[in-house]
Amino acid sequence: MDRLSKCNSNYVPLTPLTFLKRASRSYANRASVIYENTWFTWRQTYERCCRLASSLRSLNILKNQVVSVLAPNVPAMYEMHFAVPMAGAVLNTINTRLDAKNIATILRHSEARAFFVDYRYLQLASEALRMLMVDSTQEGRSWSMPLVIVIDDVDSPTGVRLGELEYEELIHNGNPRFVPVEVGDEWDPIALNYTSGTTSEPKGVVFSHRGAYLSTLSSILGWEMGNEPVYLWSLPMFHCNGWTFTWGIAARGGTNVCIRNTSAYDIYRAIAAHNVTHMCCAPIVFNILLEAKPDERREISSTVQVLTGGAPPPASLLEKMEHLGFHITHTYGMTEATGPALVCEWQAKWNHLSNERKAKLKARQGISVLTLEDVDVKNMETMASVPHDGKTIGEIVLRGSSIMKGYLKDEEATFKAFKDGWFFTGDVGVIHPDGYLEIKDRSKDIIISGGENISSVELESVLYKHPRVLEAAVVAMPHPRWGESPCAFVSVRQNSSGQTEDVKEMDIINYCRENLPHFMVPKKVKFLSQLPRTSTGKIQKVHLRALAKSFQVTEKTTTQVNKEIADEQIMALSRL
Repeated sequence: MDRLSKCNSNYVPLTPLTFLKRASRSYANRASVIYENTWFTWRQTYERCCRLASSLRSLNILKNQVVSVLAPNVPAMYEMHFAVPMAGAVLNTINTRLDAKNIATILRHSEARAFFVDYRYLQLASEALRMLMVDSTQEGRSWSMPLVIVIDDVDSPTGVRLGELEYEELIHNGNPRFVPVEVGDEWDPIALNYTSGTTSEPKGVVFSHRGAYLSTLSSILGWEMGNEPVYLWSLPMFHCNGWTFTWGIAARGGTNVCIRNTSAYDIYRAIAAHNVTHMCCAPIVFNILLEAKPDERREISSTVQVLTGGAPPPASLLEKMEHLGFHITHTYGMTEATGPALVCEWQAKWNHLSNERKAKLKARQGISVLTLEDVDVKNMETMASVPHDGKTIGEIVLRGSSIMKGYLKDEEATFKAFKDGWFFTGDVGVIHPDGYLEIKDRSKDIIISGGENISSVELESVLYKHPRVLEAAVVAMPHPRWGESPCAFVSVRQNSSGQTEDVKEMDIINYCRENLPHFMVPKKVKFLSQLPRTSTGKIQKVHLRALAKSFQVTEKTTTQVNKEIADEQIMALSRL
């Protein structure tokens, strides 16, 4: 047996590239990518990826060098998820919502050798490259500028150029029988993704072939995705490689339906035209679909499976989506986890519950995906696991091969992210008696008021149930007596007369008092036309915290609103 265990002749490194080769054989004539009037089969997609990989090698793109791309959800963006690693390089998808300065920073930090740019982002890319050149000159150092390749579209202007190269020319000139560069070690990097920077400066997260392979399997298994799905790209592919579904749809022999814009019109139109079965999105897309005008909607003839993540969606929002024809599965993940790490797997015994109770269960983040070794919620001081009581708060920690290799060129940050073999997410949550996890907040978003921990997520979920609240975010605000107290920022829906001003601060506060323990009621409500968001759609609480620090709780407010709250806070302090 020992002798056999040392035999590695059958060892093949794990990589999601095998999914494309399998799809090209088993689903050769099935539609792989649909974009407007453009259709490709899996045989064609595999050939196009081989051609592109061949051209990249001819441009002297070497193993483990970075290839960046600035593009929306178009066929080229999808193909590059396979073609770039087939050439032995590392794919860096850049968020199209970033400004030129951030893009220049990413190109410089990653030392990108090639830069693919969609024609609609040429001006943005040009400015980023100009900044890159200026910085290099001012620092008196030579900088190898990346090769620039323009991705034209079916309706793009003739002769668009930023460099001398164009995407379809590379496809045309490449070798369709190119043999992909062998993955010698499954721990080799396959992708480089930069964090959104909601809690710190953006960092370059390195994915391995092994991690991408395992995360992809986890996603399609946890979602119970069968073969030949029709998947709508409502989630940007630049966001954590589309939560690994760029590779996952190939694994299932599915069809990728690409759209440039995540608008209600485009989403409804694509679902109706192609009988979409699956899509992913952040909860903000729910509001886009719910607020769609009559002429933007299309009838949904069969249920669309939706995987959502990001900010915990309020149960009330999930229930509204179900009525539209979308079946929601909630997941939790982060860039450092190579996509989804937890999934709220549904259990048959919950089928008989009320719709409200079902929605609350679906709002939980759930249990670990199958290929993650372990997940836990720990007390950060003692490192002990918290009780499974749904109340005791701790930090969510993860362990497994799908966790990132580390942060590029940042050993200190990598070291801080891991402890005793665990990756620390920075999110705090609880474990329910049935073993399902539920996020309560980012660690810095827990509000400690008079000795009581207040979950901003829990307060936000109540605010979302108000019929006029469109978006809500809660942060800590200084309080003269309790140290800090909740401050709510909301945007509201228009009424039948097209007005928003008829919703007053006391309307929201009184609603919260009717539905929450009094110590959790926000002491101030600030109305905004829209909440500030990061380039990936996450609410920027750092800006809201800064604004909340300027607010003062007046004596009048305390007298009118907080008498009962004060009584409860005093009782809380007496228990300390």
